[in-house]
Amino acid sequence: MIDIDIHHPVIKALAALLLLILWRRWAPVSYWYLFVFPRKAVWLRWSWRHVASGCGLTKKRQRWWFTTIPGLVASTGVVRVKRRFQRVAVDTKPWMGLPKPTRNGFRITFHLLDGQVPDDYAKVCERLAHAWRIEAVRVVGSRPGRVTLQGITQDPLTHVAPAEPPTEPSAGWSADDLLRPVVGVLETGAAWRMDFRLIPHWINVGATQSGKSNLLNALIVSLSPQPVAMVGFDLKGGVELSVYGPRLSALATTREQCLDLLADLITVMGSRMLACRRHGVRDIWQLPDTLRPIPVIILIDELAELFLTADKAEKDQVTRTATALLRIAQLGRAFGIHLLLSGQRIGSDLGPGVTALRAQIGGRVCHRVNDPETAVMTLGDLDPDALVAARSIAPEMPGVAVITGADGRWYRARSGYVSTEAAERAAHTFADLTPSWAQVAASGLGHELPANGNPELAA
Repeated sequence: MIDIDIHHPVIKALAALLLLILWRRWAPVSYWYLFVFPRKAVWLRWSWRHVASGCGLTKKRQRWWFTTIPGLVASTGVVRVKRRFQRVAVDTKPWMGLPKPTRNGFRITFHLLDGQVPDDYAKVCERLAHAWRIEAVRVVGSRPGRVTLQGITQDPLTHVAPAEPPTEPSAGWSADDLLRPVVGVLETGAAWRMDFRLIPHWINVGATQSGKSNLLNALIVSLSPQPVAMVGFDLKGGVELSVYGPRLSALATTREQCLDLLADLITVMGSRMLACRRHGVRDIWQLPDTLRPIPVIILIDELAELFLTADKAEKDQVTRTATALLRIAQLGRAFGIHLLLSGQRIGSDLGPGVTALRAQIGGRVCHRVNDPETAVMTLGDLDPDALVAARSIAPEMPGVAVITGADGRWYRARSGYVSTEAAERAAHTFADLTPSWAQVAASGLGHELPANGNPELAA
């Protein structure tokens, strides 16, 4: 039997090392805060001058300096030295605030030098990420003379916890969450909210198995407990959206049905417009809760099918469809009618109607796509770097997308996995909250929030 001295210094060192390894493995957040971040913060401050110079963030400024200038060398070999006080040009780095730790990295605020803007830092985020030896750097805030960067040490999109749909009809929700469903996680570690109140219309594109349908499942699960009406357009014969049927107030599966439903929605929008005018308000959100109409979310699957034509008769139908969608995109926000357009491919070859419609939609979600034109149509008018990020999404990471944020910048995000079966269960669980078309069409129909925070649709 081998006698091991547990008090031996080597044994103690190995035990401490094993403890640190287990700590890092099972409690990475506390390990980051206590051990890694303090060392990282010191290194960031110490190396900032060299990093700023390498990334082109320094500026030349004149400073008074006491210089030593060698003079002529005499024949005796003695060097004559002149000293004088003069102005010289030196590199000045932006002032760096104290790094503040976050769960997935850190945040730093910088003072902008004269002539600098936050976009100067956004353009060198990739360089800063390599210089700081971290996953990514993003501009997350700015104010006059200041810019805030967030460094991400570990990609939070690698492992996103599956969303857990509510299983009880009495599941509570907050009034602040109305039309602000949480569908996943941003690369900054924050929750990804598709805020229809702030960005009323969205485009969701992606190739097969890219996560486009999963995002729709997550959206259905988050919106089902809320007092909203959902309307579906599915020209695949209803195979995609019919599973949400109990929670849909209407579902169109043919081109003729789509035209009729769009006409009804425009009629509803017109009646709400008159109601707002009658009460002297600009949108339905200024109406009292008891008079506010039910918000409507229009879910369109495979947008390209609505714009494909085979003969002259279909061309006329496509023109009418494009006109109706464009009217809803232009006027729907104020009257609680919102669009979510999904498709595998959205290109200019589908006609000018698609291009005009895209210009009215501020929310963009671009999963992995098969052709570059779809990425250009979705993100091309925002930022060239967003195109590069979208084209680099790996096939083995379904659900990852490049999206637009409320601040006008783009972010990588990933929706939490929600199976079709889970979305179908949520649709059945909250089927009693589905308003009839008569309730949707009633311009004076609203909802009230009782004390327990659960929605009750007025009859």
